[in-house]
Amino acid sequence: MKPLRKRFDASPAFPFSFVYRDTKTEQSELPDHLHDWYELVYVHSGKGSFFIDREIYDMGAGDLFAIPGNTIHRAFPDRADPVTSTAVFFGAAALQQPSLGESFSYLRCFELCRKNKSFKLVLPQRFLQTVEPALASIHGELNAREPGYRHAVMLHLQSLLLGIDRAVGRDPGAPEPLPTVGPAWLKDALLHIDRRFAEPIGLAELAERAAVSPAHFSRLFKRLVGMNVTEFIATKRIIRAMDLLADGELGISVVAESCGFESMPHFHRTFKRIAGMTPAAYRKNRSG
Repeated sequence: MKPLRKRFDASPAFPFSFVYRDTKTEQSELPDHLHDWYELVYVHSGKGSFFIDREIYDMGAGDLFAIPGNTIHRAFPDRADPVTSTAVFFGAAALQQPSLGESFSYLRCFELCRKNKSFKLVLPQRFLQTVEPALASIHGELNAREPGYRHAVMLHLQSLLLGIDRAVGRDPGAPEPLPTVGPAWLKDALLHIDRRFAEPIGLAELAERAAVSPAHFSRLFKRLVGMNVTEFIATKRIIRAMDLLADGELGISVVAESCGFESMPHFHRTFKRIAGMTPAAYRKNRSG
């Protein structure tokens, strides 16, 4: 199944969306998806697994995940004990703020997650105890809709992100990786794709590298990641193309070639299918 580009029905003046204490099931959970907005996911109860970018994490009560924009992800709730979680979505414009004379960004934890390729936050228990009350306060403001409720929501979100930033501390460099789920050969394959997605990579090569049959590789890859190998590699290429287009320095044909596309028609079709618009429209939208 191809990944979905999640859409948000939100006012440009208030780029914020909130899903409070939602119990996930295999039927209700979205397939692999990505979006431009930032996302925090807090697990209240239950268990499952969470595929993000190139890793599969266990999900359990008290876990907090930070997912930057344009990152492939999908939750897999346990059938017997499904996850109940809260998801906070917001656009970067919601957190624009003056520097006030110091170097600080509410988005630093997301930047660190992207840099370190690790999206499950390791935070002190004393801080995690403040997360549920903060989410409940946001939920209360959205329900009451009293004058200034949007400002109140942003204040609660800023406070939460400030707390995460302080709990994470200064950038320690690449930390010890968290334990992840899945066989070692699958983890190696995901890392291999992440490093070489712009090169020709096929199922046969990956299966040979993993020392398993192509059928077994394909079946387990789709079950644990949520999409087949071809779609996963195509999505990785398009995410990289989005970054290059947003930078605005390279021509569209150069972007296509650098991301592994041999023809412009193929690049345009794949980009529009995954991003929901043409490369030129995406660049114009980001520059605007």
